[in-house]
Amino acid sequence: MSVYTNVLPHELDEFLKNYSLGQLQQFVGISDGIENTNYFVTTSKGQYVLTIFEQLTSEELSYYLELMAFFSEGGIPTAHPILDNEGKYIRSIKNKPTALVKRLNGASIDVPNAKQCKEIGFQMAKMHTLGKKFKFSQESSRDESWRSETIELVMPKLSNYDQDLLNNEIEYLKSFTINNLPVSIIHADLFRDNALFIDDELTGIIDFYYACNGYAIYDLAVTVNDWCTSGDKIEDQKNLISLLGAYQEIRTLSDEERDCWVYVLRLAALRFWLSRLRDKYFPRSGEITHIKNPDRFKKIVEDRRNNNDELMSIWNTV
Repeated sequence: MSVYTNVLPHELDEFLKNYSLGQLQQFVGISDGIENTNYFVTTSKGQYVLTIFEQLTSEELSYYLELMAFFSEGGIPTAHPILDNEGKYIRSIKNKPTALVKRLNGASIDVPNAKQCKEIGFQMAKMHTLGKKFKFSQESSRDESWRSETIELVMPKLSNYDQDLLNNEIEYLKSFTINNLPVSIIHADLFRDNALFIDDELTGIIDFYYACNGYAIYDLAVTVNDWCTSGDKIEDQKNLISLLGAYQEIRTLSDEERDCWVYVLRLAALRFWLSRLRDKYFPRSGEITHIKNPDRFKKIVEDRRNNNDELMSIWNTV
């Protein structure tokens, strides 16, 4: 959530005339995240988040907004999109698709605890179960072709060590075969900054703009790689057991999913190392931008590569 498109007060006033949300009182750009332009917007009737989509088309965006509404109406704590006076979720600002969602209470956390990880595991299992009923489908935008394109783009920028590490992961992924894994709607980006808490209560899951049909176990791996890698091994293990245990209170993982645990952890770590390398070396310009350090995920790639047996041992305790 950065600001690439600058919006002036009179432009936002004109935009809000299409809604029954009262008068604009204030708005401010949001610096977190990296993909779209976001503003907190306060009107006389409430608080909202305005998102201007820098890459998605209106046709592509429809899937994500329908999904957010579906989950919200199904009891998942997500931000429901706001309908305009014509019954549409999508309008435009400066010829870019734009949407409003209700602003949720709470804030993201820097250092999660076991109770918060339990909440995440529980709600993720609910999403994976409920998501099977969603009537639309969407392919991942971060698939093998995206990986190949990004690898080709960033490889010349890397040190010899990083090139060797990247090539090693590519060869590992090619060598692994997966079959018959359960598929559902996955968030695919449920990091700490995409979850809101008040104390230990999960009040919101946000930023569904990488959601797609995919392996449920991969979605778990994406989340575990962020929530359970603080560097404090004891706390990380507690968080991991809490998250996976809560998940399986709702949805039990199959033997096939457990068997590919190391694979999906390494796949997920590589995906985010690559995206952060791409943002570092080929940044987009914006008024407020937030580029995340790729070194954190480089370290996770290294850890996942070097600790296969330890990673699999979690299934002896969950």
